[in-house]
Amino acid sequence: MTSLNETVLPALADKLPIPTYDRSAVRTGIVHFGVGGFHRSHEAMFIDRLLNLGHSRDWGICGVGVLPSDTHMRDVLKAQDGLYTLVLKSPEGGEDGRIIGSITEYLYAPDDASAVIGKLADPATRIVSLSVTEGGYSINDATGEFEPRALDIVHDLKPNTVPYSVFGLITAALVQRREQGTAPFTVMSCDNIQGNGNIARKALVSFARLKDPKLADWISDNVAFPNSMVDRITPVTTDADRAAVRENYGFADAWPVVAEPFEQWVLEDTFTTGRPPLEEVGVQIVDDVEPYELMKLRLLNASHQVMSYLGYLAGHRYVHEVCTDPLFTDFILGFMEQEATPTLRPVPGIDLNAYRHELIHRFSNPAIRDTLARQMVDASERIPKFVLPVVREQLELGGPVDRAALVVAAWARFLEGTDEQGESIEIADRRLGELREAVRAEQENPAAFLGLTDIFGDLGSNARFVSAYLQAREALQQAGARAAVRDFTDNSTLARRTP
Repeated sequence: MTSLNETVLPALADKLPIPTYDRSAVRTGIVHFGVGGFHRSHEAMFIDRLLNLGHSRDWGICGVGVLPSDTHMRDVLKAQDGLYTLVLKSPEGGEDGRIIGSITEYLYAPDDASAVIGKLADPATRIVSLSVTEGGYSINDATGEFEPRALDIVHDLKPNTVPYSVFGLITAALVQRREQGTAPFTVMSCDNIQGNGNIARKALVSFARLKDPKLADWISDNVAFPNSMVDRITPVTTDADRAAVRENYGFADAWPVVAEPFEQWVLEDTFTTGRPPLEEVGVQIVDDVEPYELMKLRLLNASHQVMSYLGYLAGHRYVHEVCTDPLFTDFILGFMEQEATPTLRPVPGIDLNAYRHELIHRFSNPAIRDTLARQMVDASERIPKFVLPVVREQLELGGPVDRAALVVAAWARFLEGTDEQGESIEIADRRLGELREAVRAEQENPAAFLGLTDIFGDLGSNARFVSAYLQAREALQQAGARAAVRDFTDNSTLARRTP
């Protein structure tokens, strides 16, 4: 069977849309760290859409990998000349596929760090974008400070070393640009973190300060870090997805991307040396992204955590299974309406009630087959960013926190390692050892889990939240996840309290 690459593109044009631009004429203007499914369903798709308009040929993407797991992406994109299939699947069963061509280069840093630094230092590179996950910034959630604990960052802080890390590579390139008199690029985070541009600034400037305080000052004064809100549900690619591309389109793609039709990108208009005209392809360019960002993080991303541990313990494995279960749907909507929404600012142009129900509709999409397991990777990074800010603000407001407390209790129960059917749970969290130790300590010291201050801050000393957590833990142990969730619907043992 034909394999996807540049030479076969013309023959595929009658099967699905292909790039209409001359890819050989596209220059790299964006270097992106963290080429995964989400980047390819989102930023790379928007740039491809822009290139298809017939202008802005200076904004091609060079992907960069730094992790051992990135070697597979390197090999696939090299074999396919950077091309891949994006397949959008609607809840009603429709499908829309196209070939994306905006990634015109890919560099794997461990192969040649100097090539990556050279690409970053090239004056043609005007944006460096990041999808490095919540934990990739080494920011302590409780203190807000940069903590260089990751081995690659610790390595890069040593003198006269070849950089391994994202921030080590970026800093080395900015040193060259400063020495050459080249204007610095913009650093644009595309991660699901509140104030992602501010977080990227904190991480990079803090890293640079440990290397060279004067360089850190120069970066702080000259590099732009726009905040953004990004949204498109993009599950992990499966063998079934690869088989579907072969069957439906007649060619082999080693790593297609499947996503929902919904897309959103809200971006602050703060760039050092210009930007592509993204507003022409559906990106919302705004002065202040925070209202949109909080809406997405505290409704969509928090709801992922709200559904995942309870749903998994109760026997569900897919997002659509949980969100077509009326009991869980009521619980999720209750969290969004009663706990999360009161912490939001007004969002220009958005009907929040409609947005909440649209989320349930999106989550219910059976064609996406998004797994709960994907949403629970590195929960120690996600829950502090998505759920706990809601708890803190509600405690200040005197509002309800019981649903959030049940979610945290379900996370603790999940960390025990078996579900309610006695099946072993495979947990992916870089802090799994200390998390499980804290959960085990609850046998002697109830609420010891909340004593992890770098995750929970001072919530472990808040009497109201501790009480709600302990009641939730007891309900889960005695009756299980489904019954604990039903208690909210029935307005019984975990009914809303006021202070």
